[in-house]
Amino acid sequence: MNENNWLADQFEANRTHLKAAAYRMLGSRSEAEDAVQEAWLRLTRADRTDVGNLGGWLTTVVARICLDMLRARKTRREEPLETSVHAAIADPAKDPERDAAFADSVGVALLVVLQTLAPAERVAFVLHDMFDLPFDEIAPIIGRSSAAARQLASRARRRVQGVDETPDVDLGGK
Repeated sequence: MNENNWLADQFEANRTHLKAAAYRMLGSRSEAEDAVQEAWLRLTRADRTDVGNLGGWLTTVVARICLDMLRARKTRREEPLETSVHAAIADPAKDPERDAAFADSVGVALLVVLQTLAPAERVAFVLHDMFDLPFDEIAPIIGRSSAAARQLASRARRRVQGVDETPDVDLGGK
């Protein structure tokens, strides 16, 4: 098997993970596909001699591409087209189809909440809380220190949970 075929096989083995990560960061299937395709193009052009973990390298590249896309979206004030909310399911009986639809609707709700986060917060939160990537690996992706990446993820986590960032202050002085 030549190197190009091996590289294509390795990329295909990681494609599902890469699309899931990109979709969670971007909230759009078409943009996620674009990010994964861009990662493939970068992989074919890159010097891979120092790449020890191809899956990790691809995840980093996709995360950086998503971060760039989120920043561009923020400056252009773009709204993703895929904001449809799934209709409520009438039959309360437990079945796999209903569970899948419920999971999709929860995913859409999470994406709506994630859209309120700044791009770096969103990437740090998704990579750490959803994909268990350590902050030491997230930091270079977002161009911050490990401590700053931890703080961004923590801030995003609080915002996703709906916790007010400013603590209540007792002005009564009791």
